Amino acid sequence: MSHLEIILPFAIPPAPLAKDLLRELKVPSYSALIGKATLSKTQVFDDFSRQLPHETVLAGHFAVGSRSDAAGNLLNLPDVAINSRNSSPQDTHNQMHTLGLTADQGVWFSLHPVHIHIARDHLVLTDQRRLGLSEVESRSLFADAELICAELGKKLVYGDAQHWFLRADDWHDMRTATPDAACGHNIDIWMPKGSQERAWRKLQNEIQMQWHSHAINQQRESQGLKPVNSIWLSGGSTQAMTLPPIAVAPPTFKDLATVPEQAILLDRLLEPALNNDWAEWLTHMQVLEQDWFTPALEALRNRQLDQLTLTVSDARLLCRFSLTPWSLKKFWRKNSLHNLFALSTHSSAKTA
Repeated sequence: MSHLEIILPFAIPPAPLAKDLLRELKVPSYSALIGKATLSKTQVFDDFSRQLPHETVLAGHFAVGSRSDAAGNLLNLPDVAINSRNSSPQDTHNQMHTLGLTADQGVWFSLHPVHIHIARDHLVLTDQRRLGLSEVESRSLFADAELICAELGKKLVYGDAQHWFLRADDWHDMRTATPDAACGHNIDIWMPKGSQERAWRKLQNEIQMQWHSHAINQQRESQGLKPVNSIWLSGGSTQAMTLPPIAVAPPTFKDLATVPEQAILLDRLLEPALNNDWAEWLTHMQVLEQDWFTPALEALRNRQLDQLTLTVSDARLLCRFSLTPWSLKKFWRKNSLHNLFALSTHSSAKTA
């Protein structure tokens, strides 16, 4: 049996813009897939979840159906989001492994260099992707942060420009939020909480003061770029998690490897949605239509796929649409995005 699952963060549009976006979208293949599909599972999250709905899928907390590992063994995964409000996924060890790092025994967190800007009466976390932080800049800032961490009895390890790793064994009860969950919000709600949160704030303040007049930030500001003025703590784990085999997608559907069951992540809509850039969101939707939805629809028609699952989300809702070749024969169901756009209203009503 050939089963493809496509995970699409922020494929559910915001309710206030749904009609306008629908009018602009020209995606007949995607309309056919959504129109003929069966909505088989829905999970609603609250306004203060410390991880986004699709992040629960990546962490294995919301199974989208039976999947196989690399050896072909079926994975039995839980079917609901776990602790989504209490903390971010405890996957720091897995992130370190992905970057070729081996963690000592202890409690490890992800530490992200970020920009926090001042709104009218609160502080807001900016999307880390839009900083455009280079490896050279990141390593220079890391060097100062590493010294401060060492002075406070903490070990800091460099991963890449956006991901550093902090060992803090006495912070084991710290509840954290992912940067994407906190992005665009008042950070007070999503700041780390726990018995050592004052120690965290001390570390954060020390690094912020050190970076305030850093040459890297002076150079960035002279170029019209946002300074890297703070750090963000997420994750927190003592060992690697058993994660579902979800892969970052190749450039197009035609580049997929031929395997009986696979799950892929298409996250092109994530950045524009987090930054309320709906013109870019529409552009990426059109690219997905050409590169993924049209060939996936053809693969179903030609029975190259026995089952297709579309797992779509926004900031508060996660839904699974399922199709088989038989689904396409349901002539009484129109090719329409109505079922998808109706979800945005449902999500808004649940979180109002």
